[in-house]
Amino acid sequence: MLSREENDLLTRTGPETPMGRLMRRYWIPAVFSRQIENPDCPPVRVKLLGENLVAFRDSKGRPGLLDERCPHRTASMFFGRNEECGLRCVYHGWKFDVTGKCVDLPSEPPGSNFQDKVRITAYPCHEAGAIVWAYMGPAELKPEFPPLEWTLLPEDQLFPSRHIQECNWLQGLEGGFDSSHLAFLHRGSDAVNANVMPTRHEAFRTGFGMIVGSGRNFVEDRVRWGSNLMIMPFHKVFATRPNGAHMWVPMDDHNTMLYSIDYKPSGPFTSEELERSKSHLHTHTRLEPGTERMLQNRDNDYLIDRAEQASGITYTGMVGLGVQDCAIQESMGPVADRTIEHLGTSDIAIIQIRKMLLETLRAHDRGETPPGLDPNDYKARSTRFDLPPDGDFASTVRDQLAEQTGTA
Repeated sequence: MLSREENDLLTRTGPETPMGRLMRRYWIPAVFSRQIENPDCPPVRVKLLGENLVAFRDSKGRPGLLDERCPHRTASMFFGRNEECGLRCVYHGWKFDVTGKCVDLPSEPPGSNFQDKVRITAYPCHEAGAIVWAYMGPAELKPEFPPLEWTLLPEDQLFPSRHIQECNWLQGLEGGFDSSHLAFLHRGSDAVNANVMPTRHEAFRTGFGMIVGSGRNFVEDRVRWGSNLMIMPFHKVFATRPNGAHMWVPMDDHNTMLYSIDYKPSGPFTSEELERSKSHLHTHTRLEPGTERMLQNRDNDYLIDRAEQASGITYTGMVGLGVQDCAIQESMGPVADRTIEHLGTSDIAIIQIRKMLLETLRAHDRGETPPGLDPNDYKARSTRFDLPPDGDFASTVRDQLAEQTGTA
């Protein structure tokens, strides 16, 4: 369990919090590129780390991310006119470019230099992997964009989706690295059953964050291992086919945008593969029309079917892996109270991730550079492999990592 102070340190992500300052050292997903697909398209609202923002694409095709509040009278820039390389507030016509510079101030008299003194908060943007990313930290510390494998692929090798999870980001991240729940929560869903129960659990730190391993008895003399990457501050890359990645991005302390990426490094998705991914998404994460909120949500008890639960068709009576995850993680409350937990052997990944995050926060407050900012670290790949019962997971994965990053 954690102390109240530690729980707050890990879960609060506003601008003046330790975790908020740490997360702002990394590039953060803001919107899908398709949401601001064309130059001079309508702006869209974005909420990141407790800040209300608007994203837009200017006349030259450059993405921008601005404070939603116009610095004049704090009217919402969401209602602004996107025109001639800037977003213009419709209240009094003040206009700002993607850098936050005021490029027109028609309400001031000719000859006034007030325009030169006015700026709106603006965050640098970068497009990769069909996503517009933002850097919200100190300008002088802006890192290179991390070359995550899937962000280097063309869009026909990606199937990205996202939905809102109505709880703190850490509940989602910890759920993503909780391998023992698969045999229970998801039993009966998508061919998940009790045979997936891991019997071995390992976790060790790396330059980018952590590698988490879970092993299960495959045959009598073999253990099948999966190595999943926890990349700072909220990424998971896991060994599936197609390959997969998640990002639990804090909107605020009580809401998270969960990005899910199917990707295929070997080449474009076939039409059959795309249909499979779309079908899987529809089955497991249906959304309310016109929103990014799940159709099955806390307001309707996730449409739990007690008869189905009793019959064993599914273990929970709730349909969909995403629904099951969200229902349980959201049931812990907007921010889980980790002071009353009792963790066991199967929770080693969660324990180690918390320790790493806490130590990173303290080191960052001392002025040290946090992990996951060296581009070379992102050459790491998640893997699956078999070992004999006495095989060494950590040394095997370290050898793989050295080969992947060219440090062997």
